[in-house]
Amino acid sequence: MDRRKFIKNSALASSLFFVPNFVKAFENVATNQLGYKRLVIVQLAGGNDGLNTIIPHNNDLYYNARPQLAITKDIIKLNDDLGFHPSLDPLRSLFDNGELSIINNVGYPNPVRSHFRSMDIWQTASGSGEYLQSGWIGRYLDQHGEKPYNAMEMDEQLSLAMKGEYFNGIATNDYKVLYNTAKDPYFKNVLSHYNDAHLSEHNLGYLYQTMIEAKSSANYIFENTNVKSSSEDYPQNNFAKQLKNVAQFINSGLDTKVFYTSLGGFDTHANQNKKQTQLLSQYAKSVSAFVNDLKQNNAFENTLILTFSEFGRRVKQNAANGTDHGSANNVFIIGKNLKQAGFYNNLASLSDLDDNGDLKYSVDFRSIYSTILKKWMNVSAKGIIPKEQKSLKFI
Repeated sequence: MDRRKFIKNSALASSLFFVPNFVKAFENVATNQLGYKRLVIVQLAGGNDGLNTIIPHNNDLYYNARPQLAITKDIIKLNDDLGFHPSLDPLRSLFDNGELSIINNVGYPNPVRSHFRSMDIWQTASGSGEYLQSGWIGRYLDQHGEKPYNAMEMDEQLSLAMKGEYFNGIATNDYKVLYNTAKDPYFKNVLSHYNDAHLSEHNLGYLYQTMIEAKSSANYIFENTNVKSSSEDYPQNNFAKQLKNVAQFINSGLDTKVFYTSLGGFDTHANQNKKQTQLLSQYAKSVSAFVNDLKQNNAFENTLILTFSEFGRRVKQNAANGTDHGSANNVFIIGKNLKQAGFYNNLASLSDLDDNGDLKYSVDFRSIYSTILKKWMNVSAKGIIPKEQKSLKFI
């Protein structure tokens, strides 16, 4: 079989990253089940402006740095110093109920302000000077995964975060399309020529194994998800559709530990207020519906939701009523049994900025990953997070 023909003709191929060591993965995968706790990751792509998301409403330096851009009306004041952007009102009940922890000033040493490079750093859990070819979730799958559907991304392409050294998650934005593609005559024709000897062939073995696992995954997802559909009223947008699919997968009891979702458009160099207002509204309304869906199905207690963006924005507004690329940002953790809900820490000083005019980071994002691995997913972070990190106390 011609590998190029395989990739060109199979839509399902785009849902998996192929590596020559794929067969080796099945020799190294742990045999234990992943367990019932789920992690849902939400990526706010483009660099969300954290300073207009969690607003220092009692700080004159904020208003002086943003004469046109600062939020002045309808701020949802959560304490004497900080408040929500008005669009985050649907999350107020989560904050009040102790189901939301906001970690401020999250970043890493020597921050990079390139979208692609910074996103790679967040997805691989690398340092700013490291270049890794596998993601932190992918490395988790290397050690603890069994099937591609143990980690799923709600997209047509798999992010670097989900790519392991030997094992990868699966990507799909429509599990029914995935299922129908797996039934394609081309798949059947190729697999009809498969035999055990092919697995030892350097060029064909990993392709055949990938197709077998992809077809099996598609069948598993379709057959199990059909038994449970969501009755929650979600907003009409693509991000809400992703979360609705995740809720359906969770409520159906799929053996999936990690779900990866994303909402793009946060690169607000010009006319930021209107755009960010719309995006934060989509985010908050969709997450609120998602949490309600899980609660109705008694699944929220075993679900943790992590929201991050690849960097924050510059403190001072620019000439186009927008903000330029910054560094430290806030991270949201949503869950039922948080040990430290509300504001995990104070906002960094607006009078003591770094040389670029950005907030100084005080929490390494990799310590958040490490804490989730150890305290939520109950595994060691060794071999998954390259550098040892201290544990935090939000869970």
